[in-house]
Amino acid sequence: MELNQYLSMFIDESKDHLQSLNENLLVLENDPKDISIVHNIFRSAHTLKGMSATMGFEDIASLTHEMENVLDLVRNSKLDMDPFIFDCIFKSLDALEAMVDDIVQGGTGKANVSDIVTSLQSIVTGDYQVEQSVGVASDSVPVSSGGTFADQADLTKVLDEYQYSVLLQSFDSSFNVYHIDVTVNEDCVLKAARAYMVFNLLENSGEVVKAHPAVEDLEQGKFEHSFSLYYVSEMDSETLEKTILSVSEIASASVMELDRASLDDLIAMTAEATLKAAQLEVAATLVAEAPVKAASVKSSDSKPVASSAPSGGAVASRTIRVDIERLDTLMNLFSELLIDRVRLEQLASEIDKNELTETVEHMARVSSDLQNIVLKLRMVPVESVFNRFPRMIRDLAKSLDKKVDLIVTGADTELDRTVIDEIGDPLVHLLRNAVDHGVETVSKRIESGKSDTGKVHLSAYHSGNHVYIEVQDDGDGVNREVVLGKAIKNGLVTPEQGARMSDLEVYQLLFASGFSTASVISDISGRGVGLDVVKTKIQSLGGTVLVESEPGQGTKFSVQLPLTLSIIAAMLIRLGHEKYAIPLSSIVETATVKLDQLRHVHGNVMMDYRSTVIPVITLGKIFEVPGYEIDSKVESDVVIIRKGDKLSAILVDELIGQQEIVLKSLGKYLTKMFAVSGATILGDGHVALIIDTNALLK
Repeated sequence: MELNQYLSMFIDESKDHLQSLNENLLVLENDPKDISIVHNIFRSAHTLKGMSATMGFEDIASLTHEMENVLDLVRNSKLDMDPFIFDCIFKSLDALEAMVDDIVQGGTGKANVSDIVTSLQSIVTGDYQVEQSVGVASDSVPVSSGGTFADQADLTKVLDEYQYSVLLQSFDSSFNVYHIDVTVNEDCVLKAARAYMVFNLLENSGEVVKAHPAVEDLEQGKFEHSFSLYYVSEMDSETLEKTILSVSEIASASVMELDRASLDDLIAMTAEATLKAAQLEVAATLVAEAPVKAASVKSSDSKPVASSAPSGGAVASRTIRVDIERLDTLMNLFSELLIDRVRLEQLASEIDKNELTETVEHMARVSSDLQNIVLKLRMVPVESVFNRFPRMIRDLAKSLDKKVDLIVTGADTELDRTVIDEIGDPLVHLLRNAVDHGVETVSKRIESGKSDTGKVHLSAYHSGNHVYIEVQDDGDGVNREVVLGKAIKNGLVTPEQGARMSDLEVYQLLFASGFSTASVISDISGRGVGLDVVKTKIQSLGGTVLVESEPGQGTKFSVQLPLTLSIIAAMLIRLGHEKYAIPLSSIVETATVKLDQLRHVHGNVMMDYRSTVIPVITLGKIFEVPGYEIDSKVESDVVIIRKGDKLSAILVDELIGQQEIVLKSLGKYLTKMFAVSGATILGDGHVALIIDTNALLK
């Protein structure tokens, strides 16, 4: 049997099971005693193991088998879940996802998971060995089986890659690089204040590259009586030492000037010390917990074994998997059919034969139903994208030492599959930005009178022919002055332009290429990439993104996306000798207006509309349409369009009628056309441009 023909099915189902495992594990983490969730996790792992073994992916099968052994003890009440077990299984899922991704890329799906397997086995035996615990626990220091301490330095994060490169560049630029140990008096009451004063003095004459403990801990006084830092400056060591000792209640300051060799030696020594401290800490913890764990396992031996069978009978599968390319082909064929249908309707009206008219009308009804089915085949709930974010937020908040709740609403909102495949990465950027930049640290939230847990809302909803996805946090908000100051510094705007800009316009500067307001560069944000990528990607999908913020209350990013990229309902209009299409989702109503009732206010044409006044757009003049003569008319048809709470009226020569149109791209040569989003082929074979009303209402 040719197993390769089932590879695509294996990949799809593996991803489904891994997603289910992640979701259920997150739920179980909030309620570790819920055995029913453990049953669901066990079944997913068991199915994944069987599929992997059948396909010949032994490493995946081996790892899931060891996971099964742990989960079997838990579901039979012989083992209680604890943070170490959760972290270990999460690490296992990460490894499984990496192996499946390798298979997707054409690899063998093999990986060295011996450390994780050994850790899972140690959980089953009740003996959490120190080395494996350190290697798997996310808060511990990894141990490598061999290699020098210089190799392990990167793992222990003594200096990350960016910090290390800064120090190396400082050597090349003839700056002095120092490692400084500072000790405050033992009877010092305001340790945090003294540390701040030292940092303030140092930053006036150089740059602090790395501090230990972290700067946040130093600011909160979370250190004994000493701290160390890597520092770059043009000052000599003697002057530097005197500068630090000038701060009161500083007991001593040890300044060591480094070169490349001594820097690597110091990193290696620090890594070794950190590694040993971590091992001792884990060992002490395990010794203290071992009797408790042993007693727990022994006392539960007599408990009845829970049934693993799911309640109710099995339900037959009612779904099949279809390659997206086949759906694309089906959509393209139907688009051509739709153009021919419109042409037939036009010919039938001209020939005026009852039999032909009835047949064409029946074909129109059938094709309309077919169109709805084809569109629904391509529609996928955004849940398929949203599902991966709770795990990401959990890990991100943990790494930043923040408390964050992700609240998801509207996950059943459907989007075109083409859009779904592309929207994941922009949303990752926005969510990471919300957690890192938006939500404050626990201490800052408490100081501001907020709860210690930040909230990030991810919501989706339909509006007309568009879907809106919003990412909102209850953090500190965007600082207008900081953003504007950075934009002026980068030359994006002048101080005079900035003074006239509204808050909304200032916040849109965040999407400028390379723009970042982060004071500290990290792996999460602050490298000047992210939001510009988000805007570019969303615009390529025919969407828009806006940001709103209220200082101290939070920030909201709103993404507007087209519901589908293929077929839309539109109103056909005539301007002069040309026909245009306006999407129905943008139209409020149509009307007729007498031209002598239009107002002219400060050079702008306005009209009365339902107890208000709205601007009038003379589209024929804007597009310079041949044959368009508005001045000779007494009255004109108007189309009232809307974008959010903004209204406007478009003057047109004729309202032709509503029609389902096929959206066609203008190609790579006709780019950046004002107020035109695409084109369509009409029933008579002519091309009509589709008007982008959002551009007209800016």
